[in-house]
Order: sequence, then C-alpha cells, then structure tokens
Amino acid sequence: MSPITVTTSLKRSQSHLAWDNSIEPVLRVRSGETVSFDCLDASNGQITPDSTVDVMKSLVLTRFDQVNGPVFVDGAAPGDTLQVDILSVAPGAWGWTACIPGFGLLADEFPEPALKIWELDTENGVTYFDKEKKIKIPLKPFAGEMGVARGVKGTFSTIPPYATGGNLDTKHLTAGATLYLPIEVEGALFSIGDGHAAQGDGEVCGTAIETPMRVSVRLTVRKDRPYTKTPHFSTPKITLDNEEHYCTTGVDARMRLATRAAVRNMIDFLCAEHGFTRVEAYMLCSVVGDLRLHEVVDMPNYVVGMMIPRSILGPHQGSQRNLSAPNPF
Repeated sequence: MSPITVTTSLKRSQSHLAWDNSIEPVLRVRSGETVSFDCLDASNGQITPDSTVDVMKSLVLTRFDQVNGPVFVDGAAPGDTLQVDILSVAPGAWGWTACIPGFGLLADEFPEPALKIWELDTENGVTYFDKEKKIKIPLKPFAGEMGVARGVKGTFSTIPPYATGGNLDTKHLTAGATLYLPIEVEGALFSIGDGHAAQGDGEVCGTAIETPMRVSVRLTVRKDRPYTKTPHFSTPKITLDNEEHYCTTGVDARMRLATRAAVRNMIDFLCAEHGFTRVEAYMLCSVVGDLRLHEVVDMPNYVVGMMIPRSILGPHQGSQRNLSAPNPF
C-alpha cells in the first residue's frame, strides 16, 4: 500500500464551536488534495487522563464538540457534493466516557454524573472495559463530527447533526470509508472533530470513548451527484460476512420522517447510479436494505441510515441500462 501524502495540516487551535458560513476559512485547498487534522477530544481539553468524576461539576458544555476548520475547497459550489475519503484515523493513548446529567437517551434514569478514563492500547488496537473480567473492546476509531457549512445565515450548534453533516456519530466512518456531503455554500467550508476510539450504533449515553485524534482526509468536489441531499457514505468491510455496504441517511427531528428520508434517498441513489425504476428500488430496499439508528441523542435531530450490501448491487449501470426493458419483477 502506498503511503498517504498529506498536502497540509491543521493544528488543534484552528477550531470553532458552531456551524456558521460567515466564519473565515483557515485553509484553502484544491479539489482532490489531502488534509490532516490534529483534534482535541470532544471536551475541548476540559477532561484529561488524570480527571476524576469531580471534573463534571466544572465542565462548560458550551465548549464541547469543537471542530477543526473550516477548509475552503476550490471549485465547490452550492448543489455540488463534497467527497470525503477517510484515509487514516489515529486515536490518542487515552479516552473517556461519561454520563452527563440531562444528556443521553436514558438521562431520566441516570441523573448522577459518572466518568470512566480509558487506557488505549493503540499498538494492539484494543482497550479494556474490565481487565479482571477480561472484557476487551476493539478500537475502531472515527471522527464523530464531519460536515460543511449550512447555506442559511446564522450560528448553529455543533451538537446536533444536519443535512450537511456535523455530529453524525456514525461508527462506520472509519479509515477506508467515504463520506458524501451536500454543499450549500461556496468552498464547502469543511470541518471535522469529535474523535472516538469506539462507539456502538446510537451512542445511547451521549458519549463514546472520546479521545484526541489525528485524522487525514482527501477532499474532492463532485459535480455528478445531484441526488446527495443528506450525508451518504460507503463503508469498508464492516460485517461478520466481510461485506461492504453503501448507506444513505435521513436527518430530521421526527424519527419517522428521518427514516422515510433515508429510504427515499436510497431509492434516488439506486435509480441514478444503477438504473432501477423507483418501484424496483423500493422493493430492493425492502428485501436487502438495513435501517440503522446512527444518531439518537444529539437533539433535536436523529440520523437514520439505510444500508445495502455492495455485493447485491454489482457494477454501476447508470444510464447504460435500458429502462424500457420489461420489469424483471
């Protein structure tokens, strides 16, 4: 495998705490260039390897979930898609998980603060939840926050996800994955952060194994994906049967609408890239598509994914398929 050539890099201090298209970019790159980021953990450095649960009393939550950037990508225009190839993700040597009062799916049942500091064995790719009980957790690092600026004016929190990305907290966006984001402003204004060493789908308590992170991505402007209305992504092999997947998402404050959007966006993708009719694509989603709750705690929005194994799809057909052919169903 050829080594990754990093075009340029951003420091930890080059970060911001809101999505706002008026924030001046800290870096300008050409389409196709690679950028590396050195990111603090989601607490913005407020939690350290020596912290105890007492730190929870002094946390300033408005400083949480900072993102590094923004990066201006030449040639990016509203209506385009930003392709984000995730080349490498390296967690720090430590991480933390916390129950923060008032935060998380079961916040009403866990009102007391709690904090766990993890020692991460990055060389062997594991950490222990409990060494005595030999409960070992594999490290699967990824960036919880990846997004571009919204087209509407104003300042928007980095805590919720949006149609333009942001706090997606989707564990499948590891090294080898590709994320596609709809561009709403000139230059896209891409930012990234919120390093996770491991996380389950949904991140139900509101935190994963939060960790500092070094990540490299390649940013490419795509003019041929008008159907990208919410984040889409391709995964590396993630399942027990060594299968690759393609995923579309729905992002909405109402879970039913987010779910409907995820399916609808998959139908649009299947029609555009594989030449299916809408009813064919709809039935295929019903037979082989998996709905996943990717993000359920960063209100007001949910992220619901529709995933289809790539082996089901075969090579892209696009416009080459004869759409007037008899319905195979």
